[in-house]
Amino acid sequence: MLKTVTLCALLAIGIFASAKFEEEENVIVLTKENFDDVVKNTEFVLVEFYAPWCGHCKALAPEYAKAATQLKEEGSAIRLGKLDATVHGDVASKFEVRGYPTLKLFRNGKAIEYGARRDSASIIGWLKKKSGPAVKTLASADELKDFSDSADVVVVGYFKTADNENAMAFLEVADGMDVVPFGMSTDDAFEKELGLKGEGVVLFKKFDEGKAIFDEELKTDTLRSWIEANHGALKAHLMSEEIPKDWDKSPVKVLVGKNFDEIARDNTKNVLVEFYAPWCGHCKQLAPTWDKLGERYAGHENIVIAKMDATVNEVENVKVQSFPTIKFFPAGSNEVVDYTGDRTLEGFSKFLESSSKAEAEDAKEEAEDDESEGKHIEL
Repeated sequence: MLKTVTLCALLAIGIFASAKFEEEENVIVLTKENFDDVVKNTEFVLVEFYAPWCGHCKALAPEYAKAATQLKEEGSAIRLGKLDATVHGDVASKFEVRGYPTLKLFRNGKAIEYGARRDSASIIGWLKKKSGPAVKTLASADELKDFSDSADVVVVGYFKTADNENAMAFLEVADGMDVVPFGMSTDDAFEKELGLKGEGVVLFKKFDEGKAIFDEELKTDTLRSWIEANHGALKAHLMSEEIPKDWDKSPVKVLVGKNFDEIARDNTKNVLVEFYAPWCGHCKQLAPTWDKLGERYAGHENIVIAKMDATVNEVENVKVQSFPTIKFFPAGSNEVVDYTGDRTLEGFSKFLESSSKAEAEDAKEEAEDDESEGKHIEL
């Protein structure tokens, strides 16, 4: 359904521009002419940069509209918009849109990358987390029930005060995890309501046993790992092809959801992965270079070149919003590095060689430190 929104409606959602704009299924139709007016005068607006021929954009459309409708019906200040990047290319180029769909959240005109899955529930959950406090304060059993029903996974903490050591660790973890909603209460009734004995953290999930209680010392690293492990059970809902029998045959290794962690997160290897789409023109242009890169490092002791069709495979905690996306998984680290250098054979090689050199230097320094400590002990 297409409709034109006039000045009165604009005032109602905080857009004080004189220009008109259209809506389709409660999604604002953005153009070169109205883009600045909308994003600069709306506190929160998620923008989809799309192409009409893009299969992923077509798949996203109903989920995107569903999210826009739900937020509007809730009276939320968050709006969703879309811009045809094939028509308004100047706007897309300004925000470095390299593939479709690309989603960016504009907060008072400033853009940040969207960082969650592309179903309506994930879109809404991520937007609410980004537009509100990191932790929702819960005051009653009814609020707890509503909150626990609001997403596939939610985390709730009970603490005697909001500023003690346990609560501060909880808040730090919540601030760094965008996808999972966090709630907290200091009401003593929540201790019994959550099934706790004293302060603690409970994870509610709409799968498996439905609930898990954190039973370790409450430190940021242990809590974060525990939440990720429980949230990781959602991997059953992520797409994956079967592992090809010849995935390791060519210099460029073929990854799917089911073998991704084993290969890309191998701590003994430096792994450079291209996330591509079969229909993507930029991916097709990159393919010969990527194959040559694979050949250059074929048989290398600790460098692996790989690729994954991200249209039919998904990986938890790896954000792919445009094609091709290139990410580096360094040896000896859980870090994921976005590759932003030149997409040339020499550009990729220079990046890999410098990364390997840095790793070797770190190892050498560590060995020297160990040797120095050993000598000190002998004295």
